[in-house]
Amino acid sequence: MSNRVSYYLVFSFCFLLAFGACTTTSPLAYQASANLQSGFDKTLAAAVTDIEAKIASSTDIPVPRDAGGGYTHEKHKDNAKTIYNAGQLFKITSDTKYANFVRDLLLEYAEVYPDWGLHPAQKEQSPGRMFWQNLNESWWLVHIAQAYGLIVDTLSESDRETIETRLLRNMADFLSSGSPETFDKIHNHGTWATAAVGLTGYAIGDQGYVEQALLGLDKSGEAGFLKQLDLLFSPDGYYNEGPYYQRYALMPFVIFAQSVERNNPERNIFSHRDEVLKKAIYTTIQQSYGGLFFPINDAIKDKGIATTELLHGVAIAYELTGDTGLLSIAKAQNKFVLTPESKVLADDLAAGKATPFNYQSMRLRDGAEGNSGALDILRASSDPNASVVVMKNTSQGLGHGHFDKLGFIFYDNGQEIIADYGAARFLNIEAKYGGHYLPENNSFAKQTIAHNALVVDGVSHFNANTSTGNKHHPTPGVFVVDENLKLATARIETAYEGVTLERTMAIVSDSAFEMPVVIDVMKGKSKSQHDYDLPFYYQGQVVEMNFDLNTNTTSRSPLGNKNGYQYLWDVASAEPVNDFSQLTWLKNNRFYTLSSSLPTSTNLVFTEVGANDDNFNLRREPAVIYRTAGSNDVSYVSVIEPHGEYNPIVEFTLNSHSKIASVKHYEQNSVSYVLIETKDNKKVGLGLSSSQDASATHSIDVNGTTMSWQGPYKLFPSQ
Repeated sequence: MSNRVSYYLVFSFCFLLAFGACTTTSPLAYQASANLQSGFDKTLAAAVTDIEAKIASSTDIPVPRDAGGGYTHEKHKDNAKTIYNAGQLFKITSDTKYANFVRDLLLEYAEVYPDWGLHPAQKEQSPGRMFWQNLNESWWLVHIAQAYGLIVDTLSESDRETIETRLLRNMADFLSSGSPETFDKIHNHGTWATAAVGLTGYAIGDQGYVEQALLGLDKSGEAGFLKQLDLLFSPDGYYNEGPYYQRYALMPFVIFAQSVERNNPERNIFSHRDEVLKKAIYTTIQQSYGGLFFPINDAIKDKGIATTELLHGVAIAYELTGDTGLLSIAKAQNKFVLTPESKVLADDLAAGKATPFNYQSMRLRDGAEGNSGALDILRASSDPNASVVVMKNTSQGLGHGHFDKLGFIFYDNGQEIIADYGAARFLNIEAKYGGHYLPENNSFAKQTIAHNALVVDGVSHFNANTSTGNKHHPTPGVFVVDENLKLATARIETAYEGVTLERTMAIVSDSAFEMPVVIDVMKGKSKSQHDYDLPFYYQGQVVEMNFDLNTNTTSRSPLGNKNGYQYLWDVASAEPVNDFSQLTWLKNNRFYTLSSSLPTSTNLVFTEVGANDDNFNLRREPAVIYRTAGSNDVSYVSVIEPHGEYNPIVEFTLNSHSKIASVKHYEQNSVSYVLIETKDNKKVGLGLSSSQDASATHSIDVNGTTMSWQGPYKLFPSQ
């Protein structure tokens, strides 16, 4: 049996199982009889309406001209989605008008594609012909190859020959042997290219394309899809470039893997590397809050779990596992795709089978061997709206990485409270630098001062050099998940020459506080003197502070002229009271107080993004910077305290003032102790040691009392 026939029969069988025996019933009749109970039925009905309208009208296939976001770019994308959906509708309904519609569009593309040279608006990466970069071309072929595989047996031999020779093989060759620098690259661009060529191979019955896709151009296994599975994911399923690009790369990984499983089940593709692809789907979900992905590295902050890539991922994961927790994710997505596994997902959701998804505190190791740092996720509880700390202790993340080692994000009450800027880009908005990453992405968004990370001497980590950053990563320390304490530690000695950075972050639940609080211990250590800046990008409106502000009310100057400082306004300054500062702000209906024990001679600098931003490319986000000049070692100890409630509708305010009276930090050699005292005289302590030995004992004097514990940490709850 040919691969083409195998592909057709297996896929047909899957649809028959999912939808029942197909008939020649019209799609509108199917729609009317479907009793529209599930989200899939609504998706199907919408697709029928859309495709019927397009069949009744003419389809434009414009000569490529525009960059991302322009008319020709978006039109070819829309045509790909149209062809894909029409192919799926043919398999669902057996109505040949959908197959004929796909055929006609592919024949039109086959007529013009061979005459297109390289795209006139070539991007800096490998250019495409239909699109400005061949990444988009790969995306297009992923969709078209799937549709072609579904309708191929309805075609005449002449039409097959035309479509396969002039379009599918032409494009597959262009993306593979014609673009070896992308096809054999271990990168998300390479993933899309290999998936596109491999899916084409299955659709047209050419195993040579499949083997190239799996093993690289020379079929040695040193490149290709399997090598990307080995190198781009850690053993925990964390993707090297971060959650935003993990989401993007997930679709070609799971779609092509599903096709491999159907056509070459002997490869056991979903068992590869201890089921790393299934882990990758789950970790993509875990790297989200409030429905949006953690915006580390080059990330558009609006991207969330309802993206098409994860719609496929969740449906395929459910098919593989039967995990009813995934139904809760499908409910939150509230969208479905036209595949049999997505129909099963929707039907089981409609049948009330969903259980809560198990959001967890977890350490996601980075690197192919799991030894290149980690992304630490601390969750106060499994409640999806509970407090979360994301501690970025990962590797650089290749060219999309930012210079923010040991940086963090804090979420609470369903939203970002201490934020990461993410990427400086207006994706596919042509008027904004053609939809490219903006120049400010490199000059500001990637720089360390744009993050909640320690800056030394006003210079970014690794001097903002990507190749240097890719050689180094933090060393994770202890990771703790107890009922009342979630804690993670990490250190790095290579971000700056002669300076060691250490950070410990913890979520503490204790009756002394209204809600769980975050403890943050950030240290810089050096044998020589340095200037240190530690920013906190708080989100909300300032309502209270325990210090006097010197505010620049009539004129402002930038904080510097390079390394991202040139984009920050010098808004105000202050001196903490007895090395203790408190800043309270309001975010929607909850108050947050940042209470900090600061090194002697530390000043507070209030800043806002927007200086030297001639084209209004950056968001106007505020921050407070703890600034210490001319010091060898520094220790910044902060407590982030959610509290109270503000309700402007019924006009009441509860607990708007912080309960914390003081935060004190005691250090002795490699041992330290954080003491939090509340206004009602309760005390909560956290003992820390740099030793990872669980059997080692430690003690430190705290106001005349010896505090002792065993192991690298101990929480001393209030009494």
